[in-house]
Amino acid sequence: MVHRPPPHPPSRPFHLGWEGLSATHCPERVIGCCRGERMRWQNTALGCGRVRPSVSCPACCGDGQTDIFQGLSSFPAGKITENAKKSLASLKRGNPQLEPTLAIIQAHDDHSIQEVNKNFAKEVGLRVIHICLPEDSSKDEIVNEILRLNEDPNVQGLALDLPESLYSSKVLNAVKPEKDVDGLSTVSLGRLVCGDGYDCLVPPIACAVMELLEDLGGKTVLLVGAGGAVGAALQCMLQREGAVTVSCQWEAPQLQSKLHHADVVVVGSAKPDDVSVSWIKPGTTVISCSRDLLSGKHNYGQQNNHAAENLVGCLAIAMRMQNMVKNTERWIQSQQYRKWNLRCLKLQPLSPVPSDIEISRAQSPKAVDVLAKEIGLLADEIEIYGQTKAKVRLSLLERLKDQPDGKYVLVAGITPTPLGEGKSTVTVGLVQALTAHLNINSFACLRQPSQGPTFGVKGGAAGGGYAQVIPMEEFNLHLTGDIHAITAANNLLAAAIDARVLHENTQSDKALYNRLVPVVNGMRAFSAIQFARLKRLGINKTDPGTLTEEEISKFVRLDIDPSTITWQRVVDTNDRFLRKITVGQANTEKGFVRQAQFDIAVASEIMAILALTTSLQDMKERLGKMVVANDKKGKPLTAEDLGVTGALTVLMKDAIKPTLMQTLEGTPVFVHAGPFANIAHGNSSVLADKIALKLVGEKGFVVTEAGFGADIGMEKFFNIKCRASGLVPSVVVLVATVRALKMHGGGPNVTAGAPLKKEYTEENLQLVADGCCNLQKQIQITQLFGVPVVVALNVFKTDSPAEVDLVCKIAKQSGAFDAVPCTHWSTGGRGAVKLAQAVEKAANQKNSFKYLYSLELPIVEKIRIIAQKVYGAQDIELSPAAQSQVDRYTRQGFGNLPICMAKTHLSLSHQPERKGVPTGFILPISDVRASIGAGFIYPLVGTMSTMPGLPTRPCFYDIDLDPITEQVKGLF
Repeated sequence: MVHRPPPHPPSRPFHLGWEGLSATHCPERVIGCCRGERMRWQNTALGCGRVRPSVSCPACCGDGQTDIFQGLSSFPAGKITENAKKSLASLKRGNPQLEPTLAIIQAHDDHSIQEVNKNFAKEVGLRVIHICLPEDSSKDEIVNEILRLNEDPNVQGLALDLPESLYSSKVLNAVKPEKDVDGLSTVSLGRLVCGDGYDCLVPPIACAVMELLEDLGGKTVLLVGAGGAVGAALQCMLQREGAVTVSCQWEAPQLQSKLHHADVVVVGSAKPDDVSVSWIKPGTTVISCSRDLLSGKHNYGQQNNHAAENLVGCLAIAMRMQNMVKNTERWIQSQQYRKWNLRCLKLQPLSPVPSDIEISRAQSPKAVDVLAKEIGLLADEIEIYGQTKAKVRLSLLERLKDQPDGKYVLVAGITPTPLGEGKSTVTVGLVQALTAHLNINSFACLRQPSQGPTFGVKGGAAGGGYAQVIPMEEFNLHLTGDIHAITAANNLLAAAIDARVLHENTQSDKALYNRLVPVVNGMRAFSAIQFARLKRLGINKTDPGTLTEEEISKFVRLDIDPSTITWQRVVDTNDRFLRKITVGQANTEKGFVRQAQFDIAVASEIMAILALTTSLQDMKERLGKMVVANDKKGKPLTAEDLGVTGALTVLMKDAIKPTLMQTLEGTPVFVHAGPFANIAHGNSSVLADKIALKLVGEKGFVVTEAGFGADIGMEKFFNIKCRASGLVPSVVVLVATVRALKMHGGGPNVTAGAPLKKEYTEENLQLVADGCCNLQKQIQITQLFGVPVVVALNVFKTDSPAEVDLVCKIAKQSGAFDAVPCTHWSTGGRGAVKLAQAVEKAANQKNSFKYLYSLELPIVEKIRIIAQKVYGAQDIELSPAAQSQVDRYTRQGFGNLPICMAKTHLSLSHQPERKGVPTGFILPISDVRASIGAGFIYPLVGTMSTMPGLPTRPCFYDIDLDPITEQVKGLF
């Protein structure tokens, strides 16, 4: 029911808006002053929102200059405006930063309507922006402007003031329904017709007409020339009020008869001259609702229009502002956390289990925009890459800043073996079980795989079997280009270092200064990053012309010591012949030759920064802090000193956004960052975890994975990643397999590609029991951090029930909260339901999380704590070079950084062949390096390769593309 306060005493019928009706036809029924004089308002709005009556009435209008809001205070427009103002004020109290904006696209030359809209909006408290297009604009030009405003997150409402010829379905339906303030789109009208009044906004002109009519039950209402969206809305609303509605055009046959029998006539367009007002019977209510009332153009044959026409127009604008306030309220609600409405995908597992890529191809993933909407992401928070991938913008963190985080689960493993443990598979299987089978919101957060191993030995990293991320070929190849962005940024910095050495060695101070701070258009000025360098040097000057010769020399010369350059070039390919190279051999480099090397791209410190950063500003600061060399006095030089920080940030601006994908069962996955797990911390990004924790809600779960075994990946997750993020883990899932435990128990060596020996395919309880020492040690390491641990036993078809039971029994006896056999590889999420239930229970246990060491301890002492408490070493031994580096980093102020141990992942010790739980060893520290931007010191235990090589038979032998279907073949 529409609330309609009467604009005059209800006992008096009235005529509104048809120019030319005479007093003989409608005595005392034309709206007027208290003395009965007809009031006619000029079609001119004055600048301050005042209108001038053409026949002034001193009793009502004083001097004829009446404020529109005061003048309409007794009419519905005033009351609607006041109510809208109060509603918006209430919304702003709960949202102090709120500035709702209505955009109005106008395509005509009459700008008076701008002032009316702005004045009404100002009274309510809304911001209005007008986009004024030429009157001869095409529909395509209008649509392009609409589409632009649809995507503008700062615009909450969109309205159109166009010539009648431009109001086509193409134009009206281009407006997003959630921004359609005038309610003219097919979606809005459909909701109105279906009675879904809460979800739709009614066209303001139709609302204005209904506001002025009452007691319509049984009356006949004739709509003349009122077609399109407004006419449809009016018919629907009139019929709901019990009126008999008839609709026709001015050229309709028997128009005179229809006009004569109508109780109410609603006019939607200009009256032709050959239609006589005498056709209307006395006492008939006439209202004009032409769109021209809003566009400021009237064509009723005379210069002035009735007050009632202005009343309909003003009332319609007031209704528009009311709709905008309603839209703002809905927009605020849309910004809040929303319960997931996830449609999971069904699996039909086959036996035997097909190849990973065959399984991936057999499933049809959801469109990524559909997935995003299901998990509560807004349309302007995603950037779509193809059909199945999308970047998620960091603005979501601000929108959901008050939303409590979900539970935080880390998947780690026993000490790795060539047989594999399946951490990624467990991660994916666990979230499939939680969401697709237990109806609990969950998110998997995985690292992006390097293309080096994909084409080398290891293959892809999307999980496997019926627990994987799809499409797997997109996951493993390029993804959204993050690693390429890291490569570009890394190599730009490497180029900047060598170029700076060359230029400083071949130019005078003056020449360097003239090139670094050139005269442009007769002016010389420092750039922003140069001001920062001046500040670090203690030079507090802003005019380049005022620096002394000594200050100029300090400013232009970094004096890089080439022997201390630690920044290397990178490429995302396993290329062993780039492990040592010589640069600068061309004649143009004038003999400045030095030895260098390439690392694989994921070994770049920029990758570690991407994984640990918490915001765009934080990433920029970390990039600037990267130490690339020392000067000849032994002081550290950074990317900021080279002036390249801003450029690096530009190259990384898209890479900082996590990539959204999905599992085989349609549950969400973030893929973001993939740092090395030896010289870096081996975890996916902090930002992906933070966003996922907000999206899953307080009772949901975010499951992420740590590289290598718990002694390396988990330790770094706790001591490095959790320090950077401030997040507290709820549960650790420790992954093991029977056959990997057999190897730790003394089983024979395994050769890649060779058949497994019988010890691994036949029951051998003694080998399993002996190997569980490694599992027990990893459980103890987890307990050092005060986090509950659940053991996930990946079951293979060669495992006997007795072996499985034995592992679970020993795990529980060793302090695990629970130990659960899992078959998700062969059955999907259904095979990890018991694991998911155990994780849910463990997450509700008391959590006494703590770091292993204080950052205030000396570097050597922090290394010793990790070696003794985690690895089980007797002590550590630093080489002279390592001790020298420790002393240097301490002097330079880097002693309070966490430690990132770079050692073999194949043993708890530094010797890869020592399985199980080695003891009594001295851990040798051959060197100590630093990633200052990433924020950690990394000691090297032995030699550590940062560039893998290709084997005799790499994976690329099996990888191919079908030229007809464009399908990738051979990935695994």
